[in-house]
Amino acid sequence: MLKKLARSVREYKKPAILTPVFMIGEVTCECIIPMITAKLINSIEAGCEMNMIVKYGLLLFVMALVSLSFGALAGMTAATASAGFAKNLRHDLFYKVQTFSFSNIDRFSTSSLVTRLTTDVNNVQMAFMMIIRITVRAPLMLVFSSVMAVFVGKKLAFVFVAIIPFLATALGLVIYKAMPVFKGAFKKYDGLNNSIQENIKGIRVVKSFVREEHEIKKFGVVSEAVRNDFTKAEKILAFNGPAMQTSMYSGMLLISYFAAKLIVSSGGTYLNVGALSSMLTYSMQILMSLMMVSMIFVMLTMAMASAKRIVEVLDETSDITNKENAVCDVKDGSIEFSDVSFKYSANAEKYALSDINLKIASGQTVGIIGGTGSSKTSLIQLISRLYDVSQGSVKVGGVDVRDYDITALRNQVSVVLQKNVLFSGTINENLRWGDAEADEDEIKRICELSQASEFIERFPDKYETYIEQGGANVSGGQKQRLCIARALLKKPKILILDDSTSAVDTKTDALIRKAFREEIPDTTKIIIAQRIASVQDADMIVVLDNGCISDVGTHDELLTRSEIYKEVYYSQNKAGDSNE
Repeated sequence: MLKKLARSVREYKKPAILTPVFMIGEVTCECIIPMITAKLINSIEAGCEMNMIVKYGLLLFVMALVSLSFGALAGMTAATASAGFAKNLRHDLFYKVQTFSFSNIDRFSTSSLVTRLTTDVNNVQMAFMMIIRITVRAPLMLVFSSVMAVFVGKKLAFVFVAIIPFLATALGLVIYKAMPVFKGAFKKYDGLNNSIQENIKGIRVVKSFVREEHEIKKFGVVSEAVRNDFTKAEKILAFNGPAMQTSMYSGMLLISYFAAKLIVSSGGTYLNVGALSSMLTYSMQILMSLMMVSMIFVMLTMAMASAKRIVEVLDETSDITNKENAVCDVKDGSIEFSDVSFKYSANAEKYALSDINLKIASGQTVGIIGGTGSSKTSLIQLISRLYDVSQGSVKVGGVDVRDYDITALRNQVSVVLQKNVLFSGTINENLRWGDAEADEDEIKRICELSQASEFIERFPDKYETYIEQGGANVSGGQKQRLCIARALLKKPKILILDDSTSAVDTKTDALIRKAFREEIPDTTKIIIAQRIASVQDADMIVVLDNGCISDVGTHDELLTRSEIYKEVYYSQNKAGDSNE
């Protein structure tokens, strides 16, 4: 796990290595200062001249200044290395998510991925800073101070032998109890983020149904669960402080007691006042370094849970990858489903699609009709290889989609999904997702085909109109037409509209279909629709029922033999008649 995380250090290796080097310099200076202080005290006690005092004073000043400089440099390099490490780690996580197939994304919730990219990365960043700085400083201080304590205090150093096992036991118990609580807390943190995301995304629905109080209560429950877990964890970690304080002051009392006895019994020959002074300083340094070690363990305990969650994402391998020597040229827009069955998870009991056999010629217009849950969207997602089939094969241009280079395939298959998504930016910027090099004339022509130009031209800034996040400042119908225009700009061999004209009126819907027939006759067009009127002019209509093909034919053929199609058609016509 540490090796995988360490890969994100990259160009920040130099400051990451310099930080421990500077810490060594700081610790060395801090450990020498008490010894110089002891010599100064002994010299004063022996009645030295003023020039000796000035000499030791200047030496102490220089050592303190050098120690301060090393500490400041270590702080700067540690901040640079840890912030850079966090930047690279977020980059690696984000890029990893971009490689995921839909099935990979299904394993992680959106809120969980957001938590891992933010809170978890911050925890690991703090731990990394601690590792290259305090984790180096504390053990070095412990070792150097212990050596100097043995050198100066001799037998008194054995006081620490009695204290350290007590402290180690206390730290072990704290970590053992706190780790499971942190794991549970971060899972609940995902739930908290999910609640926030869901509420903000659906704020218009919340307000229209006057459900603010309900959402506040729901958020309160999740927030309280997170608070309880973190409170429990902090209560466990709170035992760390008293354990350290007990160790520190017990050590100082024991050293003072035994030192006094040794000074009196030896007449100052075994231990003098200067040695006692430096011994107390070293004892403070030893116990402070132990306190730092305990803080490191506490931080690492929290960071370990975050690190595991980050590595889960980094370790996730995409279910959909390119083969060696993948095909990069899509010949045409023909599609063939051969004995296709599909389920979203290998452990799922039921197939979403079963025994699908279907041939679509290049340039045909195909309508797909079916009730809710009939797996219309599941069917079209297999064409652009957003999911892989469980059984059988899907061919595009006579080649199995699994043999294509994924980018080459998806560049030739434009999908306007059921949930239309626009990104924050201008209309021009959103449309150029389809073709980054498209000129203004081409963009305007495509917008005319998708019937988007008529409302774009009414905006004061026209194509430079700013679209809010998610397309919040345009209507559902406007959003759909912009998404269709974006898909058309790709000049695909296959165009798939997944119920993408449901929010436009029937006249606009008819104009869009007319433009498709006249302007892109060689493009295979697949239209999933709830309205029969949207597909009745199609060359072929596929009727899906419960994940299986119920019937295939033209509008007139299906009216004579498909009960499902007839039921939908007559129910919509009766509804239309009654409205009139």
